[in-house]
Amino acid sequence: MDVLQRYAVEHDTRYAYTAPVSQSWQLARLTPRPLPWQRLISHSLQIEPGVDERRDELDSFGNTVTHFGLHGAHRVLNVRMHCLVEIGERIAVPQPDDAARRAPWEAVRDTIRHDQQLDDLVPASMCEPTALVPYSEAALVYAAPSFAHGRPWFEAVTELMHRIHAEFEFEPGATTVSTSVDEVLYQRRGVCQDFAHLMLACLRGMGLPARYVSGYLLTDPPPGQPRLMGADASHAWVAAYLPGRGWMEFDPTNDQLADIRYITLTWGADFADVVPLRGVILGGGEQRMEVEVSVLPV
Repeated sequence: MDVLQRYAVEHDTRYAYTAPVSQSWQLARLTPRPLPWQRLISHSLQIEPGVDERRDELDSFGNTVTHFGLHGAHRVLNVRMHCLVEIGERIAVPQPDDAARRAPWEAVRDTIRHDQQLDDLVPASMCEPTALVPYSEAALVYAAPSFAHGRPWFEAVTELMHRIHAEFEFEPGATTVSTSVDEVLYQRRGVCQDFAHLMLACLRGMGLPARYVSGYLLTDPPPGQPRLMGADASHAWVAAYLPGRGWMEFDPTNDQLADIRYITLTWGADFADVVPLRGVILGGGEQRMEVEVSVLPV
């Protein structure tokens, strides 16, 4: 890695309950992945009140999952993740004379379908529909103009990213976790999760492997203004697979390839596989959740 950048990340989640919770079992996916371009220097996960049980394990995608339980009555739950990561350059963009850049998208699709020599079976599984990204005829129709016959894979996927960025409005609150791809296509607005799910539905509809990536993005404050603690948020983008080169990461929300500003936390088939914190409680009444994320260059 020639260019390196270190970041300190804090991800705070606070639950407040109107009645005592007698039992709580939670799953936290709050550990950045070790990757060829990403090194986890330090990491801590602080939980208040103190837990009665806790263990770490890997899920089917290789994400670290922290299981923990609280067996005493409590009205609040605070989970704070702090880490220091070092990021380098990802897979380089194919050059104009690169065979990977010239490969027609149909050849990529057919390789995934028929090539039994693939070393990694995961790409083929990332063509399958999921609960949050089911097969969508509307998404297939939307994707079609970018995937003309014989068009190079990289050119087609990049134009799809450009179109989503240009034709959809970023509007927090316009959607919920359960908003479908077809609803996003109809409304033409949403947030990064929606745009990632839409791009996944388009690529998978064309028979191309793609996965959902969750993490953090260093944001730039307005000129002359200091960076605000807690002002950032979790981010989502898409990784698409090109045989012979691997996974390349596209961000339709910001219309760019992922670079050293992107910190990878987890990945999966859709958002359900990467939820930062989810669980089951007994009691509690109504609950209020607050999340704050800070990403600071070191």
